[in-house]
Amino acid sequence: MIDLSGRVALVTGASAGIGAQVARAFGAAGAAVVVHARREDARVRDVITAIAAPGRRAVLATGDLADEAACAEVVEQAVRAFGRLDVLVNNAGVQPVQALDAMTLADWRAVVDVNLGATFACTQFAARQMRGSGGGSIIHIASIEGSQPAYGHAHYAASKAAIIMHARAAALEYGPLGIRVNTVSPGLITRPGLEQDWPDGVGRWLAAAPLGRLGTGMDVANACLFLASPMAAWITGHDLVVDGGMSAHPAW
Repeated sequence: MIDLSGRVALVTGASAGIGAQVARAFGAAGAAVVVHARREDARVRDVITAIAAPGRRAVLATGDLADEAACAEVVEQAVRAFGRLDVLVNNAGVQPVQALDAMTLADWRAVVDVNLGATFACTQFAARQMRGSGGGSIIHIASIEGSQPAYGHAHYAASKAAIIMHARAAALEYGPLGIRVNTVSPGLITRPGLEQDWPDGVGRWLAAAPLGRLGTGMDVANACLFLASPMAAWITGHDLVVDGGMSAHPAW
């Protein structure tokens, strides 16, 4: 069991889905967790309650991360709450489906400004805090679409590819400060109603994935826990693919 007692972790986009599971996992590992959401609602309150119930520490930070000032404020909220910041998980993002030919520049920016822009800004502000406390771990949630796009996801896939390269560049520049930067690239992650909403896609995935199942939020959370832990002390600039082997499946 990974022990992150004494560490402070900020997880963006943590009101539901992967982000919520990552936040809960960090709390279970002993970290104090700053749970970010765009706004307060019942879902994010449930996440905080679940973390705090065993006597762990969790607080809410809100803000629209498409705004640079909000990125700075969310990091500041983490430091005000717990006095330091050791781990940042950049999970906040959007994933609309839209044909490339039908996109406008505004549509493109609506995805890239959140997925990539918020990752850049939160990383920069977090690194400024981490450098003063001896380093830390920054983890971007990317996607296997960063290397293999899907139809209707040109903006999303491009943003995730850029996130992977951003992590490598940040690892290069922040490494001397003791700050490690990595990405986790999930495959298809289950959610309530997914099989009903996209039965053909789920069927194709299950037929092709070597491990024969969809991923879970905990699969992604476990990868984040590892990268944040001392076990990954010599790992930076790496993209950890969590896709049940789908990337190994031949396309011909």
